Amino acid sequence: MTDLNVRSGPELRKRVMKIKKSKKTKYVCPKSGKKLKRISNAIWKSYAGYVYAGGAYSFSTANGEVFDRMLKEYKERNKK
Repeated sequence: MTDLNVRSGPELRKRVMKIKKSKKTKYVCPKSGKKLKRISNAIWKSYAGYVYAGGAYSFSTANGEVFDRMLKEYKERNKK
């Protein structure tokens, strides 16, 4: 269900539902494998003590994933 206080039509309610769902999704720390917790807007903390900057409502964004892929390819190319 969605928040009943959201007005202005079904499209806005769908967006709010999507944001709330991604905000409550369980995320895993890439270094330790433990759970991540959202501390504040775009700041995520692992139960192992690592702190990450990510998306506002999800741990990683689409642009962040593209950048990670580019960085990985760059490192592999320069390794040779």
